[in-house]
Amino acid sequence: MAASKTTMKKATTRKATTRKSATAKPDAAKPAAKKQSAKKAGSAKRLSALDAAAKVLGEATEPMASKEMIETMATKGYWTSPGGKTPHATLYAAIIREIRTKGDDSRFVKTDRGRFALKTA
Repeated sequence: MAASKTTMKKATTRKATTRKSATAKPDAAKPAAKKQSAKKAGSAKRLSALDAAAKVLGEATEPMASKEMIETMATKGYWTSPGGKTPHATLYAAIIREIRTKGDDSRFVKTDRGRFALKTA
């Protein structure tokens, strides 16, 4: 009987190389960045939900619930929900989180179950 040889192929690895396209210009990204910064500078900065809630509570005479704050923010045009199903729950959680994390430096104070007011100085 003849001995048969088994051969195994060596695994070859290719080195990953990145090549820049010959048509791409290195300065092509810079004009786009200038356009974006000019666009941001021209538009007014939108309020966040927490900032809008602080503004609404500052204008209110009594503590408000998160649903009331969301409705007031929408009617006055301060902030509108980007399409979420429960923006009042998100606002409630954000206010509670600010109270817990910032403590005495928080803008809000919980006055009653589900009701908030601005902290007075």
